[in-house]
Amino acid sequence: MNIFEEKKIKVADAVLALDLDGTLTNSKKQVTENTKAAIAGFIEAGGTVVLASGRPTFGVMPVAKILELDKKGGYILSYNGGCFLDCKNNEQLFMKELTHEYLPILEKQANEFGINLMTYNGDKAYALDIDEQYYMLEITINHFIRVKANPLTPQITFPIIKCLMTADGNYLAKVEKEMKKYWEGKLNIVRSEPYFLEVTEVGINKASTLTGMVKKLGKSVDNLICCGDGFNDLSMIKAAGIGVAMSNAQDKVREAADYITKSNDEDGIVNVIEKLFEWEK
Repeated sequence: MNIFEEKKIKVADAVLALDLDGTLTNSKKQVTENTKAAIAGFIEAGGTVVLASGRPTFGVMPVAKILELDKKGGYILSYNGGCFLDCKNNEQLFMKELTHEYLPILEKQANEFGINLMTYNGDKAYALDIDEQYYMLEITINHFIRVKANPLTPQITFPIIKCLMTADGNYLAKVEKEMKKYWEGKLNIVRSEPYFLEVTEVGINKASTLTGMVKKLGKSVDNLICCGDGFNDLSMIKAAGIGVAMSNAQDKVREAADYITKSNDEDGIVNVIEKLFEWEK
């Protein structure tokens, strides 16, 4: 007996939270037609979809439109939990800003570590180094306008929800340890990809925002199915009624999951939705 037969969550009661990169989208950053059709069937049967990403809201919107969540209904959790949006009404249901006074310290640390630092405002991505390869990857994925801000702090006069530090993964793992030690109790520091270090306000992660919003929507956390592949998906996978790891997920993510589905290049999300429907037949 697999976890879906054991839990027996009705599709109409289910909340399906989907990470984007490495989970919902394939290696080409595309949502396949099979996955799109499966999600459409899930929504038609009464299921609730949440796109749960470390991406800024601007970067998640195109995927939400591909899935027609603006018409069919659904939600966006962006900035790694810093924001929660109702797609149908375009209503922001939750937002937690990053304390602005922390930004000069973060910039100083980025310079000391010799790594890049960036933040966002609408369709713009502000960074110390706009030619750095991992910054370029981030703006390519999300279609941001490049804005050089070095020094960064004087140009950031708008509210911010998340900062992102970027560097080679092996080096960033060492930086992560130092950052967690320094910011304990003040900021949440987690890697979404080996080369992306996410910085949000303390207590903000995918799990905290998801579980809180699921309850506000009148749903049960027991009926929450969370699918992901990266380190920043760990919190929601552990908090879910059913935690799902993609077969391409990081080792720690697979170890924490209740179920391992196919990879993002094998329509792994389709497999999850099929499992939900199976026992109801």
